[in-house]
Amino acid sequence: MTAVNLGIPSAAPPPLAQRRPTRQLNVGGVLVGGGAPVSVQSMTTTRTSDINATLQQIAELTASGCQIVRVAVPTNDDADALPAIAKKSQIPVIADIHFQPKYVFAAIDAGCAAVRVNPGNIKKFDDKVGEIAKAATEAGTPIRIGVNAGSLDKRLLEKYGKPTAEALVESALWECSLFEEHGFGDIKISVKHNDPVVMVRAYRLLSQQCDYPLHLGVTEAGPAFQGTIKSAAAFGALLSEGIGDTIRVSLSAPPVEEIKVGTQILESLGLRERGLEIVSCPSCGRAQVDVYKLAEEVTAGLEGLPVPLRVAVMGCVVNGPGEAREADLGVASGNGKGQIFVKGEVIRTVPESQIVETLIEEAVRIADQMGADLPDELKELVGPTVTVH
Repeated sequence: MTAVNLGIPSAAPPPLAQRRPTRQLNVGGVLVGGGAPVSVQSMTTTRTSDINATLQQIAELTASGCQIVRVAVPTNDDADALPAIAKKSQIPVIADIHFQPKYVFAAIDAGCAAVRVNPGNIKKFDDKVGEIAKAATEAGTPIRIGVNAGSLDKRLLEKYGKPTAEALVESALWECSLFEEHGFGDIKISVKHNDPVVMVRAYRLLSQQCDYPLHLGVTEAGPAFQGTIKSAAAFGALLSEGIGDTIRVSLSAPPVEEIKVGTQILESLGLRERGLEIVSCPSCGRAQVDVYKLAEEVTAGLEGLPVPLRVAVMGCVVNGPGEAREADLGVASGNGKGQIFVKGEVIRTVPESQIVETLIEEAVRIADQMGADLPDELKELVGPTVTVH
């Protein structure tokens, strides 16, 4: 009896383009730009003044893979909560500031990892740049210049007639130049728009005119499905050209969903090591099993498995065997049964009713042999080593 050489799933493919060279920022221990891996961000939906609720949501985001989190600071009570949140959060906290420049100073004093400012709607912002630059320099706090189509400076709206890509870029670079006049360059930029076409054009223009790290985002992207499509299209276009250093998917959905989408985008583009990946066919008239049900049940059963694993769930004999052989683990189904493959080898044939449990058992076994730290409820599924002749 010889153990199957399960190996390690192949690494992510090389990126589609070389990353755009930028200066590098240290955002609370997470490096942004300068060749650092693209990070994934989100924003809390709680009232920041509710410290416990905010920290609870940050913990949920952290568990889902969020690397940087932003909190809104519209009131004095929110500003007062920042020191506790910044201290207790497991990931860097960025304070999101609009309208009142005094909250910028409060966020810096609170020890936030960075501050996002929106020059288009902060009262007399340009007059405060020197003071903000001094405070941020002394504290070592990076600044994000976050320009949004919905809150563009009135002067630029008058000049361009509407928030065009050129208007967004001019606004961002103007504000950056004011900071640079005071010797402050720890800046990253976002130029967000709800239209992915305008957003992509803005970031392309921006990338040609500066070396600041860029925070990608389609603002007000919409409900989960629509927002996912918009973000994937825009991020895919830019990241495949090497543009973008950190991302935030904006969805009208729980923040954890933003992290799931953002992470999957990076994995799909080869910018992050792939985790669990389900390859399943769309089904057709050839399918002899319920592929939709199989794929959903396998996905649910393997959620959270802590290894990079490609699992193929195929419904017929046309592409099924080939796809299953290319995966780390797979099934080619038909005639009320399924052939289970591990690293291209058929290890057994099982009735259709046992396909899901068999795939889950084999996936857990592979994860165990890769040295994964399995949760207790999965450890009991680890049986003897799979063998083939």
